[in-house]
Amino acid sequence: MNRKIKADLYRYGGLSGTKGFIKGLRIPGFRYMYLMRKSSEGSKFSLKRLFYSMLRRKYSFRYGIQIPSATQIGEGFYIGHFGTIVINEKAIIGKNCNIAHNVTIGQANRGKLKGFPTIGDNVWIGTGAVIVGNVNIGSNVLIAPNSYVNVDVPEYSLVMGNPCKVVPKENPCEGYINNILN
Repeated sequence: MNRKIKADLYRYGGLSGTKGFIKGLRIPGFRYMYLMRKSSEGSKFSLKRLFYSMLRRKYSFRYGIQIPSATQIGEGFYIGHFGTIVINEKAIIGKNCNIAHNVTIGQANRGKLKGFPTIGDNVWIGTGAVIVGNVNIGSNVLIAPNSYVNVDVPEYSLVMGNPCKVVPKENPCEGYINNILN
């Protein structure tokens, strides 16, 4: 098992080893991320990659999660609840991020924010949040449920509302992001 998969697994209650892996495969969020990571390994036309891509596609429909294999996601990614998660292929997400259901991380096709989001390490994204456009979200940021983020967010901040309000806060993710593999 590679480092990213181990870190992803550990985020689900500190699971590790073979027994932990088997338990992890019963958790929809881990199962999807495992298939996503495996479907991005190897050469483009390998049988192994094709097999994992087909399984990922099946679970994408089952769980309502759309994260393309080419999306850059750091280790320790945690999907709290499955259901309607859409992440653009060109978005960049750092290490140890949590994401809830009904979240969209997408592109803006025009205007001054044309582009894709970049999200730092240790970011907690709440239910129903939308992050759109060429915005940079710093590390250690908590994005509250149902927030619409279309501005840059400095690190150590709390983001809430629509339109979003950014509030500087020391350790906003304390107690929200747990089980980080060192």
